[in-house]
Amino acid sequence: MVKHWPGGGAGEAGRDAHYGAGKYAVYPGNNFDEHMIPFLEGAFKLEGGTNMASAVMPYYTISWNQDSKNGENVGNSYNEYIIKDLLRGKYGYDGVVCTDWSVTHEHTVMDNFIDGKPWGLENLSEAELHYKALMAGVDQFGGNNDAQPILDAYEMGKEEHGEEKMHERMEKSAVRLLNNIFSVGVFENPYVVPSETREVVGQPAFMKAGFEAQIQSIVMLKNTNNVLPLMERQKVYVPQRYVAASRNFLGMEIPASTDYPVNMELVKKYFEVVDNPDDADIGLVFIESPSSGIGYDRIDVEKGGNGYFPISLQYGDYTATEARAESIAGGDPLEDFTNRSYKNKSVSTNNATDAELVAKTKSLMKGKPVLTVVHTTNPMVFSEIEKQSDAILVGFGVQDTSTSEIISGKAEPSALLPFRMPREHGHCGNPI
Repeated sequence: MVKHWPGGGAGEAGRDAHYGAGKYAVYPGNNFDEHMIPFLEGAFKLEGGTNMASAVMPYYTISWNQDSKNGENVGNSYNEYIIKDLLRGKYGYDGVVCTDWSVTHEHTVMDNFIDGKPWGLENLSEAELHYKALMAGVDQFGGNNDAQPILDAYEMGKEEHGEEKMHERMEKSAVRLLNNIFSVGVFENPYVVPSETREVVGQPAFMKAGFEAQIQSIVMLKNTNNVLPLMERQKVYVPQRYVAASRNFLGMEIPASTDYPVNMELVKKYFEVVDNPDDADIGLVFIESPSSGIGYDRIDVEKGGNGYFPISLQYGDYTATEARAESIAGGDPLEDFTNRSYKNKSVSTNNATDAELVAKTKSLMKGKPVLTVVHTTNPMVFSEIEKQSDAILVGFGVQDTSTSEIISGKAEPSALLPFRMPREHGHCGNPI
């Protein structure tokens, strides 16, 4: 199963469609078609028996004003044009279409990750949502184990189209779901054989391939005077990292902490770790990309605002002076306005101390080099830390061992950035 059709990267202002605050995908550059390239040139052109991915998951978002046939602004799982006309018709896909989780559940709050996400159709009942999705071309409902709303949807279809047509519609999905099982050999051989599993799972060759893929994903952004690779047993100073109190994506509180951001026992296998920067040959700083939240704050609503804020790509405070005065998309039953603009609003990151840590380490090293390793989940501005870093490595959730292999020269950095990085701060807030 590949996701998310027709592309999940166009969320307005970079917000996340798991939240009501991020329900819209917008295309100010008129580049809707570009987002489908990974499907059309990748997932739908596979080598092997299935020839294409056997299932597709549409994204939560409303692809704003992209339905040129019916003019609907509804979530992609409900959009007949997005599924029937484009995916099935124009591009000839006949595999399973499975909704993302909770699209048929009730929407009650703007900033809860597990809230229902029936975007654009929030006033419909659960059964009506199932019916709408079925008629748009959906075959399977992600995260739903309750048959009743589907049975109710079937009855609605009988009343509107007659039993013969509705039976034909359900049978079409049944065939796709069965073909999905047949095509990958699960029907003929549905049972796991533990002895065979032990021989396959965790094979050294597989683990090696996965590990090498991690190494090949690490990007070297800077290496002044060939600071890297480090020599074996070179003396390194690794500062502890402060993490401010915050909430995770489920809203659970995370207390503040100060600890080493890397497995120190592992680092000691490669280098000699010293506690005093005066004794070190190089400082190794491990930080994360700037984090300023989901672009929404309900406290702002309580104060009379619209709740929307920029998602910052820099560590320092950011003010969205260049944002749109009127948002491209907008509207929600829980809001009495449609303009989601955050123009001239300011936002702080909860890890501004990461940039401070790099600067502090540079000062402590007294002219000796500093390597900064950044774990990043999105584009960021590097000007705040670049001058204080003699070398910069960027990783995307890889193991500490992978990074250590690059630092020590046991592996060569070869990756390119998967997205563009703004060079300077000040104008980094996404204005769309």
